[in-house]
Amino acid sequence: MLEFFKAIIFGIVEGITEWLPISSTGHMILLNEFLTLNVSKAFWDMFLVVIQLGAILAVVVLFWNQIWPFALTKGKVAVKMEIIINWMKIVVACLPAIVFVLLDLDDICDELFYNPIGVSVALIVFGIAFIIIENRNAGKQARVERMSDITWKMAVLIGLFQLLAAAFPGTSRSGATIIGALLIGISRKAASEFTFILAIPVMLGASLLEILDFGFALTGSEWMILLGGMVSAFVVSVIVIKFLLSYIRKHDFKVFGWYRIALGVVVLFYFFLIK
Repeated sequence: MLEFFKAIIFGIVEGITEWLPISSTGHMILLNEFLTLNVSKAFWDMFLVVIQLGAILAVVVLFWNQIWPFALTKGKVAVKMEIIINWMKIVVACLPAIVFVLLDLDDICDELFYNPIGVSVALIVFGIAFIIIENRNAGKQARVERMSDITWKMAVLIGLFQLLAAAFPGTSRSGATIIGALLIGISRKAASEFTFILAIPVMLGASLLEILDFGFALTGSEWMILLGGMVSAFVVSVIVIKFLLSYIRKHDFKVFGWYRIALGVVVLFYFFLIK
């Protein structure tokens, strides 16, 4: 039961940090230092990825009307072409990440940068980037206000920015895509919505690959730990996504930039001066 409650805490942290642009990796590294799950290394690696399914389910529930293209009207199935086109843009944005994984570049980058120094640098650098970009955009009107108005070229560029998160742990997938979207003139709301929906195929694919690699021969306690993390990640994700969409109506992302810088300094301080 103790491991189950630990898994719930990990799920809570995942649900918060996956959607806020503050890096789930940096938080998981710190949390794991103080709250280690008593599981095998293989299960731990799988657990960190698969609890994202809970977070993804929150996006599906909250954005159902924006992602499901079929509707029943007078006994006939109607297709919402705007949603179909949006999904095609999402697929285009996923292509750079797919190529990156197929070339095994993600494993190479993890070996090089998945360490306290690499994560801390990514936290600080992208925190500074958020502050600079928001200062530059202050008072300017976004070129694109609605997700459906994102162009094909913009979708490709957002997909390329997403690679930064794959290459440099600690960057934050949502952080990298939102920064990219803001740079090319997309509003905070449209950038956040595109980022959330883009996460569905990306994180679903990553989770399925981890499950297939690990296998389905989990013990009863492992199933309990995994489900505990996923359910808590789902509940917290619903709350956090609603909060973020409400927050950005009147505020910018600079507070997250300052938070990232502070967290990066804490990670460096802990691993090199305390541990």
